[in-house]
Amino acid sequence: MIIQLTGNVQHPITLDPTVWIFDDRKVSFEEAFTSASEQENNDEDDIRKASQIWDREVYQQKLNPPINKSISTFEKKQILDGTFVMPIHHFLGNAQLHDNASGVSLETINGNHSITVDQLQNAQLLFAVDGKPIQEEGPVHIYFGDGSNQEEPIKGVKKIVVE
Repeated sequence: MIIQLTGNVQHPITLDPTVWIFDDRKVSFEEAFTSASEQENNDEDDIRKASQIWDREVYQQKLNPPINKSISTFEKKQILDGTFVMPIHHFLGNAQLHDNASGVSLETINGNHSITVDQLQNAQLLFAVDGKPIQEEGPVHIYFGDGSNQEEPIKGVKKIVVE
């Protein structure tokens, strides 16, 4: 269930998608492919909700001492039932692709696929469906950032080799 990121990189790394469910950088599948205008509306709603939560918390702290809550029940339910992607650019920054990187070869359970470095930079890695790691054709599926392969993602990625 691990993925190697090797090749024309400064630091080859190993990715473990099974722990990403606890990572704050994950994005829900629906959010990953919504348009910018929809996200702006959602951001405004989120700001409004955060403001209301802040007001409630300030009021509650006046009445009660603070309690260390790591994950709310609602957030726990979202994690256990959600479908999530991880933007790969977080890991590419750590691996430090060399300037002369010309392409990417994806080794999958069904053979090799070639993509561009830009496609990889903007890719989203689907790692959890309904809160569970992808077992069949896993450990991840690659979706391009523009959503052009939403109907036919690259499945069963085992190794990413930068050329």
